[in-house]
Amino acid sequence: MHDTVIRGGCLIDGTGAPAVAGDIAIDNGTITQVGGKAGAARRTIDAQGALVTPGWIDIHTHYDGQATWDPYLSPSTAHGVTSVVMGNCGMGFAPVKPDKRDWLISVMEGVEDIPGAVLSEGIEWDWETFPQYMDALARRPKALDIATQIPHSAVRAYVMGERGIQHDETTPDDLFEMCAIVREALKAGAFGFSTSRTFLHKYDQRKYPPGTFATGEEISTLGQVLGEVGHGVFQMTSNHISMHHEIPWMRNLALKNKLPVLFNLQQTDPAPDLWKDILGTLKEAHAQNIPLYGGVCGRPVGLLFSWHSSLHPFVVSPAYLEIAKLPWPERIARLRQPEVREAILTGERLRTDERMRTMFGNFHKIYRLADNPDYEPEASESVQAMMQAQGRSGLEVVYDLMMERDGMAMLYYPSFNYSYGNLDHLHEWLQTDVTVNSLSDGGAHCNYICDVSMPTFMLTHWSRSRTRGGKFSVEAMVKRQTLDTARIYGMHDRGTLQVGKKADINIIDYEKLRLYAPEMVYDLPAGGRRLTQRCDGYLATLVAGQTIFENQQATGDLPGQLLRAGQKS
Repeated sequence: MHDTVIRGGCLIDGTGAPAVAGDIAIDNGTITQVGGKAGAARRTIDAQGALVTPGWIDIHTHYDGQATWDPYLSPSTAHGVTSVVMGNCGMGFAPVKPDKRDWLISVMEGVEDIPGAVLSEGIEWDWETFPQYMDALARRPKALDIATQIPHSAVRAYVMGERGIQHDETTPDDLFEMCAIVREALKAGAFGFSTSRTFLHKYDQRKYPPGTFATGEEISTLGQVLGEVGHGVFQMTSNHISMHHEIPWMRNLALKNKLPVLFNLQQTDPAPDLWKDILGTLKEAHAQNIPLYGGVCGRPVGLLFSWHSSLHPFVVSPAYLEIAKLPWPERIARLRQPEVREAILTGERLRTDERMRTMFGNFHKIYRLADNPDYEPEASESVQAMMQAQGRSGLEVVYDLMMERDGMAMLYYPSFNYSYGNLDHLHEWLQTDVTVNSLSDGGAHCNYICDVSMPTFMLTHWSRSRTRGGKFSVEAMVKRQTLDTARIYGMHDRGTLQVGKKADINIIDYEKLRLYAPEMVYDLPAGGRRLTQRCDGYLATLVAGQTIFENQQATGDLPGQLLRAGQKS
């Protein structure tokens, strides 16, 4: 008798093969039968009319702190995610000396917009080295499986102290010690090494994380440790407009290590067609069996403007800042007063950098985000179109849109990947195996980005709801988020519905699958706020054969484990 049988579902196995009807049998957390009619079971799940897929594997998250207090890594598990990789972009909390804990928190707060008070309240520090951090994660209860990478910023500060923080060049002794720490972490089960070279990443307003200006020798020497140990992904985010300068050394590293090198690939407004050259370079590398990959979003990176978020056009208004910290009932009452509105709209504005000035003035790229959010809106729906139709200024339109829904409304600013005003280039990216789904940023950017719902969006938009261009099969969109993401990180025990694979499974009512508009909630430690996004359509999510979510509700089962590279969970 089987432990569990999922009966009568439409099985989409994650390989890209056509769907088939049949049963899934599970024993001891492992799939033991796929298709046909399975025998008797202690527990039966009726999946008639539903899709049955592998659980989603999200490889770009920042749950490094949240994983120490939240077993569900909310809201990822509500969107069918059963495995995550964290420690991306060179950010993380180990290794760390006791006197640098607060500093690491400040870096994470600045770069990834995770409130420092939340991290200070939520993290119980019981580690110093990276292996000790992994052991600490292993001890915490968890609903899903987690994997982590060792971050460059923490390694550099641990070894070099203030010299590393101030971007001094490494000495041979520094580099020797840093390599030893990366080697130790990989042997303890880290899934990779990550770094950041982008000027978008800052903390304390104008400081860059350690590693941003690392020499080519430092980067390549640390990266080669992965090849020496024999596993791991080298993950990097850089300045998107200058990626063509980075690709030669990344290509050489991938060639030497014979291991994946993964960088963030985005379309930017200053160079909207640069992606074409980069994509061509990736295809040339893969033709030579060089594992160089672009990590891509399935939709634009969406900044969300609202009175509850930390980013909107009025954060540079002194008149607004006077009331910004008032309790919400008092603040919304003041915002409704005509004289306050007038002062905010017409008063002086603080000087800021060019990027923020551009963002807050790009009214052609600001859209209302409805309860049924559209992440590929038409130009006719932009604030600029409303300005022209109504004869009003952009700030007037934005102010009044943000006042909708009793002041809870959100506006959508597609920062990256929307230079063409559509997603046709993403349609091209998603057709090739030189890119991999990434950049959901779960756990990060709590106050102005909510792209953690990416897995649900991939199915709803790309296989069903898109009206402005080509779509994909459900089978293709499942594969992008299961087998493909598992394979790049060497998670060969999961990602498909095949006999012998781990029973991480989603059961989905495809027709009812939908996203709601993001909303701000105040449920983090110390009363911290974060954006979350509800969805419908997940009937059940299983990890190792145990149901962790059923009809959008957590069951209380916590079968998740810390993953160690090269080992099964």
